[in-house]
Amino acid sequence: MFHIIGEKINGTRGQVGRAIAGRDAAFIRSLAASQQAAGAHRIDVNAGTRPDREPDDLRWLVETVQEAVDVPLCLDSANPAALTAALAVARTAPLVNSITGEPARLNGVLPLARDHGCPVIALALDDTGIPADAGQRLAVIRRLMAATRGAGIDDADVFVDPLVMAVSTAGGAAVVALEVIAAVRAEFPRAHISAGLSNVSFGLPARHLVNRTFLALAVAAGLDCAICDPLDGELLATLRAAELLLGQDRHCLAYTRAYRAGLLGPGSRRS
Repeated sequence: MFHIIGEKINGTRGQVGRAIAGRDAAFIRSLAASQQAAGAHRIDVNAGTRPDREPDDLRWLVETVQEAVDVPLCLDSANPAALTAALAVARTAPLVNSITGEPARLNGVLPLARDHGCPVIALALDDTGIPADAGQRLAVIRRLMAATRGAGIDDADVFVDPLVMAVSTAGGAAVVALEVIAAVRAEFPRAHISAGLSNVSFGLPARHLVNRTFLALAVAAGLDCAICDPLDGELLATLRAAELLLGQDRHCLAYTRAYRAGLLGPGSRRS
């Protein structure tokens, strides 16, 4: 099953940031509920605030979102204090986003995921930055997988992020990401592979077209999770078609159900 993580509750977005600052619970609950209704399997919560404010803000976000949805959350923070505060009120084990090869971040975040029984996103970067080529990123991923295994975290609870970069500033960025996805799928078949999908189109016109085309290519390479907008009907239609063509949709059930629900084809419903 492809995992969709709803991306919309992110404090770096103007309206969401204002809602967090003003404790507008109704707005946050509505944003969470609409993403679950659209098919999100997890809701990403990212306070996006200063480190001194983030523990209170992320805890409030978790409590507020849980009032509106029953799907698990994804805690998007590199701040151990904020993660600790949020984990204290999480009803079910959230996905922790994220660990990296940076020693301080790895040592600060990985024990929290281990102690709370949480799955974790592992980003293919270290203290030297984001490696330029697929081989270097895979070397970082191997070290991260060794660390998660050493912490007793099963491969099936690790979501490897190959780091999708903007093709507008690096023409080969999508190709590198696809190479990493394919390599991780071959070497760590039980691990999940996740990506921040919209990064690929940053700075380009018609971003939705780029996003959904990349999604189809990435699913073919082995991607099985994305942090994305579940309200983008055309994106999800592309996902259903890609799964169908790759033989991942048994008896074409997901595709035909989506069609009967009016989610595919001309005149389909768009959120």
